[in-house]
Amino acid sequence: MKVIFYSTKLAEKNLLIKANERKHDLTFVSKALNIQTVTDAKEMDAVAVFTSDEVTASVIVKLSALGVKYIVTRSVGTDHIDQETARKNKIQVANIPVYSPQAIAEHTVALALALSRHLILADRQCREFNFSLDHLTGFNFYGKTVGLIGLGHIGKATALIFQGLGCKILGYDIQQKNIKDVEFVDLDTIYQKSDIISIHTPLTPETKHLINEESLLKMKDGVMIINTARGDIIKTTAALNSLKNGKIGYLGLDVYEYEKGLFFEDHEADGIRDAFLSELMSYSNVLISPHQAFLTNEALEEIAKLTINILDHWS
Repeated sequence: MKVIFYSTKLAEKNLLIKANERKHDLTFVSKALNIQTVTDAKEMDAVAVFTSDEVTASVIVKLSALGVKYIVTRSVGTDHIDQETARKNKIQVANIPVYSPQAIAEHTVALALALSRHLILADRQCREFNFSLDHLTGFNFYGKTVGLIGLGHIGKATALIFQGLGCKILGYDIQQKNIKDVEFVDLDTIYQKSDIISIHTPLTPETKHLINEESLLKMKDGVMIINTARGDIIKTTAALNSLKNGKIGYLGLDVYEYEKGLFFEDHEADGIRDAFLSELMSYSNVLISPHQAFLTNEALEEIAKLTINILDHWS
């Protein structure tokens, strides 16, 4: 099978080659899939994409015209793929249903701990030989209430880590779950009782802007919110307003509502900056990472193996 991998990262190329064992004819490009780059898929049987790729209706129609029969995304989420158009054009779509949930869970807690103990500010001060403790007072996680929105594989893995810190865990999911030491509650209870809210739900029409002006009003003053799921789940303008008035005390983001075309690339030399993102980063109680929660050696190796397994099934 001839396959082109879009948005290929240096860290994953060798792992994919190793997992492939010369079974498929693989082509790797670092650029993202979009209407301009879709012609690179000419004479390919399949395309392998990532969350940053634009697998829109127009792109899928063009892929079909080029003879592509399969799309595999190297991610759990599929919200970047117009699956209805793929079905109409008889293109099969597959994702990686589970891979190293611990990678995302550990990054989630890393963001939370770094925010709570002001580690970025402390490091910056120490590098300037400023060892003052002013403005570095944090809080204990022990005894705090953590609300998890989404109790799939990642949510469960996150719960275990927070439990290890001595937190009480509240959980919400559209499906009733029975997880040890996790109290299953409704969303309003999550909002009202949680000191820390961590998001682990897929992006759907129902979860888009789940964190908005109305839901934020229900939360505790100074609440910590961590999002390692999808950027569109938090309404950015509502978050900014809540940072201004103190409703949000800490905000950790590995994803961003307008990250498309921004994250996964180096824009340091660009003259233009995203205004909302720049404003978010002006707050010392905001910590942003560039959609890297999945980025561990173990996760990348698992993604590579599972991607090749899917291609094996199709060939």
